[in-house]
Amino acid sequence: MKKRKMDTKAIELALNTLNASAVSPWALTEGKLHKEFQFGNFVEAFGFMTKAALVAESMDHHPEWFNVYRTVRVGLSTHEAGGITELDFELASRMESLAG
Repeated sequence: MKKRKMDTKAIELALNTLNASAVSPWALTEGKLHKEFQFGNFVEAFGFMTKAALVAESMDHHPEWFNVYRTVRVGLSTHEAGGITELDFELASRMESLAG
């Protein structure tokens, strides 16, 4: 997976593709892909984070995230590239699958 910063047009296309199958959309905020996931309770939210952590570790790509009770907020960007890369979209897509 490429760790090269994507240009604006490529990000828009990838975001449209990602959101086409998402229950709630991802957004571009402060130079990152952002999404807020809602779960039934804390255990479900933490279970999602545990599964996502294993995927992220296998990809060597780690999210910025925040959890309170049943809510998990995620921010994705590639620090080495100074912006959003294909790797961020791959992790976002895998998180969508896990949350589904």
